[in-house]
Amino acid sequence: MATYTLPELPYDYSALAPVISPEIIELHHDKHHAAYVKGANDTLEQLAEARDKNQWGSINGLEKNLAFHLSGHILHSIYWHNMTGDGGGEPLEKDGVGELADAIAESFGSYAGFKAQLTKAAATTQGSGWGVLAYEPVSGRLIVEQIYDHQGNVGQGSVPILVFDAWEHAFYLQYKNQKVDFIEAMWEVVNWQDVAKRYRSARERANNLLLAP
Repeated sequence: MATYTLPELPYDYSALAPVISPEIIELHHDKHHAAYVKGANDTLEQLAEARDKNQWGSINGLEKNLAFHLSGHILHSIYWHNMTGDGGGEPLEKDGVGELADAIAESFGSYAGFKAQLTKAAATTQGSGWGVLAYEPVSGRLIVEQIYDHQGNVGQGSVPILVFDAWEHAFYLQYKNQKVDFIEAMWEVVNWQDVAKRYRSARERANNLLLAP
């Protein structure tokens, strides 16, 4: 039985238009995300076979594949819920996300500073990658991470709460090679309620994420 399954979208394919076209959402979710789920499950089976046969010649490649596909699955699962057709704007206390807004201001100096950093991190990824707002449990602050592929360049223990997909398959059909235009448009569909919920959950579980010395 498969360990990982493709989650259903929390909206229909057209829900994020015109920022992201229905065609992109369908291909991105049904093909690309599904491929990461299949890749993770296939790699687990291959690792089980290696254990059964005590044959470890391919262990390096298998471990790399598992990290790649599993991280792709996890980040995409967050990505879909990080967006909503009636989202965007700035997180504000009056919308019930004041705790998140305060954390952003404390960690980055201002919302404007945070927005600029995450935009640049996502838009300047070399090749394929992500821009990510994450909760870092050692310091208890928010950080921006620039992730290449799905799994590289990540601080151990950090919890992603807002992710911008900067892989070409996320935007090329609509934005062509203008990645920066896509990233700028992404701010119009951010679901701050979802981001705030993830922030609260990460803070509450911080002691479980990292054992105290």
